[in-house]
Amino acid sequence: MDLSRAAWRKSSRSSGNGGACIEVGPTTGLVGIRDTKDRDGGTLVVGRAVFAGFLGAIKADRLR
Repeated sequence: MDLSRAAWRKSSRSSGNGGACIEVGPTTGLVGIRDTKDRDGGTLVVGRAVFAGFLGAIKADRLR
């Protein structure tokens, strides 16, 4: 998987939390997820639909 063109970004709400941040890098059909502090430590890659479902579950507070 080529994530070299991913537009990596981290949440604007991630500051002040002791460094527990992730970045997401969407590309065509995929979303990469990595640790901001260890960008070379590995990347979880999921489909865009899976990531959208995950975000929907967070917004609906279904992950408790």
